[in-house]
Amino acid sequence: MKNLTTLLSAAIFSGPLLCGLTSAVMTPEAFAQPAPVEEIRPGRLPGYLHEEDLPDALALIPSAPGPDSTAYAWEQEVNQKIQVLRGGPRWDLATLDNDLTFPNAAGTFSCALGAPITQEQTPYLYQLLRRTLLDAGLATYSAKNHYQRTRPFVVNEQSICAAGAEETLRTDGSYPSGHTAIGWAWALILSEIAPDRSNQIQARGLAFGDSRMVCNVHWPMDVIQGQTIGAATVAVLQSDALFRSDLAGAKAEVAAIRARGLPPTRDCAVEAQAMSIVVPR
Repeated sequence: MKNLTTLLSAAIFSGPLLCGLTSAVMTPEAFAQPAPVEEIRPGRLPGYLHEEDLPDALALIPSAPGPDSTAYAWEQEVNQKIQVLRGGPRWDLATLDNDLTFPNAAGTFSCALGAPITQEQTPYLYQLLRRTLLDAGLATYSAKNHYQRTRPFVVNEQSICAAGAEETLRTDGSYPSGHTAIGWAWALILSEIAPDRSNQIQARGLAFGDSRMVCNVHWPMDVIQGQTIGAATVAVLQSDALFRSDLAGAKAEVAAIRARGLPPTRDCAVEAQAMSIVVPR
């Protein structure tokens, strides 16, 4: 198997809850901090799941569309339509979504949540996002490595929003999309944390997947099945005690942050304008 954490980096704290909380409105300083977790490489925390517990993408999703299939013909048509978005606001959002490094990635759902997501203000949530990134991303690789599907930019010879990653992506299978799996896993987790914001959060999660097509690095079926693996990963995570502990901590701190009315860390007007642009199908 390829070095999966290296591939994720190129393409792209678990502690006890504070006992005795008596008020939903507390400052971030009142919360216990998650226990430090050692990075497995600079900037990357380990996931919650052991490799053998990850969903098996190869068993869960259908075969990648073949070059003579109706599905592939549809994907080619969609890819050609999407090229008109190159260089515009939607392309800019796709470029931002491509960057899975922290703290940038933590801000992805800030506008959808209506609150900041930072290591200082929401340490449990920040850790939760960092750790589940690896879980959802790695879960795609049994299928990625098996199908080794060629990415759109190799076929159409157009540029990508992930400048400098071309060489790595040429040898990293396209099906299913790891970024999409991560983004959809995050959307489902955040929907559980703030169910009253689930429509906004899931709309942002879908847009995160669309960004992979706008970026010219994934085909439509890569994105669709990436969402399948993201959902499967969250389902498995629900049985992990450390994940559930961090999730409970994240719920409490997000409720407190939202009660204080602290603003998101992103420019939500700019994000909304980009998301209003329809990605062709």
